[in-house]
Amino acid sequence: MERIRLGRTDMRVSRIGLGAWQFSGDAWGAITYEQAKAVVSKALEVGINFFDTAAVYGRGRSEEFLGRAIRELGARDHVYIATKIHGDWLRRIDILTSVENQRRRLGVDAIDLYQIHWPACWHNTPICETMKTLEELVDRGLVRYIGVSNFPLALLERARSCLSRVDIVTSQNRYNIIEREADKELLPYLRREGIVLIAWSPLAKGVLTGKYTPSNLPTFEDVRRNDPLFTPQNLKLVWPVVEEITRIAKAHGKTPAQVALNWLIRDPWIYPIPGAKTPEQVVENAGAVGWSLSDDEWRTLDRLGWEASQKIIYVTW
Repeated sequence: MERIRLGRTDMRVSRIGLGAWQFSGDAWGAITYEQAKAVVSKALEVGINFFDTAAVYGRGRSEEFLGRAIRELGARDHVYIATKIHGDWLRRIDILTSVENQRRRLGVDAIDLYQIHWPACWHNTPICETMKTLEELVDRGLVRYIGVSNFPLALLERARSCLSRVDIVTSQNRYNIIEREADKELLPYLRREGIVLIAWSPLAKGVLTGKYTPSNLPTFEDVRRNDPLFTPQNLKLVWPVVEEITRIAKAHGKTPAQVALNWLIRDPWIYPIPGAKTPEQVVENAGAVGWSLSDDEWRTLDRLGWEASQKIIYVTW
């Protein structure tokens, strides 16, 4: 597995990471601890050493499963753990409480990357109160680096202005071939400032794998049930992109998922964290690394994906 430096940090991470939302047990269907441990074990086996979770995933369950698995596999000294604090817990007193709970669940002295899951929407906590508290966590050695998630550019800039001794090193956003809002202003800013975009939903929750078609709509009992990408209208709209991904995959002897991930890792400032519920999916994800799309293939997917992204409609009622 190829290793890269994660932006301005000292972390040497596998070229793709593993997202652990699926360990929650309530968003992507039921999963046992043993199943989660098997996924983590296989990730380590194929060279993945960056794991991303969050307090809100299963009300701490994902953090507990991930921390326990890494501990039982004896891997703590060989991996980097990123987690996120709930976007409603951004007052100083809440942050100080949450970080202790999260360190306990993960079984770590210091969290490698601590991210704000989303901006303070309900309690209107001043952003500088939040950021100065995160800076304090770094000073105290409880957190090594800080990042944000789902922040618009203006708020990201405001958050950075509150800091004096550390800086934001990552911005985690929904980003894939067909969901490209970050291209408009956020991603150019991140590249210029040396901040890594951690891409969540890099496979568009499965749309880009080719498993679902406009005439074969999935029946989900998970978080995708209400995702607008899975409406017949949007699946039909993005289908030409999926067909091209599938064609390219066949030409390379790869899967559509591997092509979609390989398109992302061409950019050194984009770091995808696909999830996996089985060891087989981990192996498939890892197979996105170690080869490259041709320039023409990359440009074709870039163009088709951008065109589709501007036509997707998220309004569902």
